[in-house]
Amino acid sequence: MTTMRISVESETPYDVMIGAGVHDELPGLLGNAVQRVAIIFSERLEDHAEVLRVALASAGYSVHLVAVPDGEQAKTADVAQFCWRVLGQNGFTRSDAIVGLGGGTTTDLAGFVAASWLRGVAFVAVPTTVLGMVDAAVGGKTGINTDEGKNLVGAFYEPVGVLCDFETLRSLPVAEVRSGLAEIIKCGFIADPSILELIEAAPGAAQDVNSQILAELIIKGIAVKAKTVAADLRESGGLAGSAGPGSIGREALNYGHTLAHAIERHENFMFRHGDAVAIGMVFVAKLARLTGHITPELAARHRRILELVGLPVSYRDGVWDELQAAMRLDKKARGNQLRFVILDGLAHPAILAGPDDSFLETAYREISR
Repeated sequence: MTTMRISVESETPYDVMIGAGVHDELPGLLGNAVQRVAIIFSERLEDHAEVLRVALASAGYSVHLVAVPDGEQAKTADVAQFCWRVLGQNGFTRSDAIVGLGGGTTTDLAGFVAASWLRGVAFVAVPTTVLGMVDAAVGGKTGINTDEGKNLVGAFYEPVGVLCDFETLRSLPVAEVRSGLAEIIKCGFIADPSILELIEAAPGAAQDVNSQILAELIIKGIAVKAKTVAADLRESGGLAGSAGPGSIGREALNYGHTLAHAIERHENFMFRHGDAVAIGMVFVAKLARLTGHITPELAARHRRILELVGLPVSYRDGVWDELQAAMRLDKKARGNQLRFVILDGLAHPAILAGPDDSFLETAYREISR
């Protein structure tokens, strides 16, 4: 496919470049003013990081490679402090830049390091997974986890550009592709039903890293997120407090995430994010059905589509109390009041604030094994 650009017209506009070979655009994004570049990369991507280092060094940059753990183990205060130490020891100034190479956890960490070093240096996100491309790298949310929950420490900080190179997906395990599909399916339910139709028509191709269908799904997912965050970078919409018509802004992107983050914490962050989001979407679909916001048919469509691509749709029994306690620490909660993004119909997200515990327990009972 040819390279395409999706513009994110937010406070500090930038482009998401998508296609095969777009990593070659990295020097152009950094510009001539930058002298030093730190590539913060997932340790499993050492060979890829070295390729970028050589290309940037050839373009005249002083490049430092900073390997971090894979997955959620990267998103800790200790790892962030290690990155800051590297930057300090190598004299990084405000005119220098950070590149985040890896999945969503790596770009989350690298973006937070960029936002916090000298109160902000240039940042380029180079996601290498489906999940990273459609979710973490676009939108300016950066952060790390704490023992109390996921992404509780962070900053809104936009990159100067995002490079989504499909060549990096070729070696992805199918489980990682499916994890990314969960976020794409979320975009289908909250904004673009054509995503759901594509997957229903070709679920096998949707999981194939060499297929045009998956490429189209990634582009559609990025487009939904780019449009949503451009209108509401700092998640200021959706504060009214009850489900109803009208836009809820960026908060719509949290569809399925309240329970998902509780599951991830319960699993000590060893559970794939997309798998947790898939379960969370089935949960809130049942909650929306129980509270009269969507039809049984739309609720059932969640389970059917997720199962078509091999994603989980249930979680263990006997842990509801722990999950509910974790949800109360979620960023989307207001005081002691739980808030859920639900649907008022296909592609019509809304907020359900403070639902009765009986609805929550019934919805969870229906998804527990």
